[in-house]
Amino acid sequence: MEESIWLWIGFNIFVLFLLALDLGVFHRNSHAISTKEALGWSIVWVSVSLLFNAGIYFFWDRFVPNSEYSNGQAAIAFFTGYIIEKSLSVDNIFIFVLIFSYFSVPPKYQHHVLFWGILGALIMRGALIMIGSALIEQFHWVIYIFGIFLIYTGFKLFKQENTKVEPEKNPLIKLFRKIMPVTDAYEGDHFFVKRAGAWMATPLFLVLLFVESTDLVFALDSIPAIFAITKDPFIIYTSNVCAILGLRALYFLLASVVDKFHYLSTGLAVILIFVGMKMLIEGFYHIPISLSLGVIFSVLTVSIVASLWRDKKLAQGK
Repeated sequence: MEESIWLWIGFNIFVLFLLALDLGVFHRNSHAISTKEALGWSIVWVSVSLLFNAGIYFFWDRFVPNSEYSNGQAAIAFFTGYIIEKSLSVDNIFIFVLIFSYFSVPPKYQHHVLFWGILGALIMRGALIMIGSALIEQFHWVIYIFGIFLIYTGFKLFKQENTKVEPEKNPLIKLFRKIMPVTDAYEGDHFFVKRAGAWMATPLFLVLLFVESTDLVFALDSIPAIFAITKDPFIIYTSNVCAILGLRALYFLLASVVDKFHYLSTGLAVILIFVGMKMLIEGFYHIPISLSLGVIFSVLTVSIVASLWRDKKLAQGK
């Protein structure tokens, strides 16, 4: 890694501070998140990400003097990775809605689950990014495997129909039930309780396990996609983290309307196929990061506008 270890340490300390402030101060007491509160927090997290992006633009060469990127290139790479992860997060939101509905999780406990779920996701994604970077550095042909995988995932997403949540088939949950007993009902926002001198998990912890395992599946799509934009592990990691930090607020903001984005999955499929192709032709032709950003942004815009147009037509037809 060319970046200073202090840059990594400083960024992670800053992230931990934000998370501690979020849970320990602003959301100390479990409560249902209103749309107004979710909008406010969404603005906060997006603003933090854009400020960090601006910091990369102005100070990248100072902190990473040996980078292959100029300040502007590094900033565009970060923003492109951020947009990819943010857009793919909308699929996460749809799954979260199904999970919370299946387990009948009270609204006031959902933020608690997502907080710890996202904290676990940050750790998992950090590990995956480090592994991916090491593999590509040692075995460059791995990038072609990533490309083929993304193209396959994109075509699979085209055919995706009704998504089902089936916790009883989740191997992690099945294994956990064999290891530890689970209470019949929720115990506030606790993940574990002590009964008759023995520890038991609550259904809320099963929800957390399901959220974590689901996010791992999504990470296997999103992280290789960002490797198509840049190979710099710090840019990949920070863009991923910044996008994930705002996922909770985005969930509470979009949960009730996410089903209106009819063509978003199609747009995401096109993006995954595009970045997969970008990986496969990298040895013959390099697609500039700025062009990649333009393609990704255009596809997302068209899919969102088309979704809203269709929803308006459906509403008029009723």
